[in-house]
Amino acid sequence: MSSSESSSKENGSWRERYYEVIFGHETPAGKNFDIILLLVILTSVLVAMLDSVNYLHADYQNFFYVLEWGFTILFTVEYFLRLAIVKNKRAYATSFYGIIDLLAILPTYIALFVSGAQFLIVLRILRVLRIFKVLQMRQFTMEAGILVRALARSSRKILVFLLTILTVVTVFGAVMYLVEGPEHGFTSIPMAMYWAIVTVGTVGYGDLAPETPIGRLITAGLILIGYGIIAVPTGIYAAELFSAGRQSHEPRTCTKCGHFGHETGAKYCLQCGHKLGEAM
Repeated sequence: MSSSESSSKENGSWRERYYEVIFGHETPAGKNFDIILLLVILTSVLVAMLDSVNYLHADYQNFFYVLEWGFTILFTVEYFLRLAIVKNKRAYATSFYGIIDLLAILPTYIALFVSGAQFLIVLRILRVLRIFKVLQMRQFTMEAGILVRALARSSRKILVFLLTILTVVTVFGAVMYLVEGPEHGFTSIPMAMYWAIVTVGTVGYGDLAPETPIGRLITAGLILIGYGIIAVPTGIYAAELFSAGRQSHEPRTCTKCGHFGHETGAKYCLQCGHKLGEAM
């Protein structure tokens, strides 16, 4: 065996060995690595939260600073190690987990140029989503897929609803700007639109309120409209969620051999191997 072939083989075994540890979840080493990584992630997020407390920041500023850079360097090494191990580096870098891994290290470096950006490291909490893979919670990921599919199916209806709401708050905002005027706090149509959004959402901050009788009458009408339409997007999403859930849990029948009762998410027939959903 030539030296180049030996080097290639050693390189391949090195990649495979570390791939099983860093990306794998089946081996004890891979599972232990992910559990330790999750604990480190949670600790780094806790440090960022404690650092935002004024009296803790004043007393332990340097300690938190050292810890944060330690976590950042650790996650940076891990990120580039993942890039070095995978064959398709672009696929990993642009994947969901790849982007999350990158966002986990960027805030600390950005904070060198933008003050306060280090608190964005709480985005690291998104990395705990790996726990679904670590603990092999396949059913949870499938249920999450149902939620996403239901949201995607209802997106057009919800978009139409939001455009309708935008039209309503624009009209009411313009009317209230004319009725109340700058002397009552409605200094512009955008400000009046903000009031309309708060009112139709039944939030009621109280920072901007009508003072004229006509303005209060309009407000009462807008509140009633808000009560009438606030449940619309919930109803749309609930209907799609029910439909998606029912379809995902319905037993599937193979069109080739007629075998019935495949598990949710099955792609091929358990009996004959035919791809489910394909016509004969």
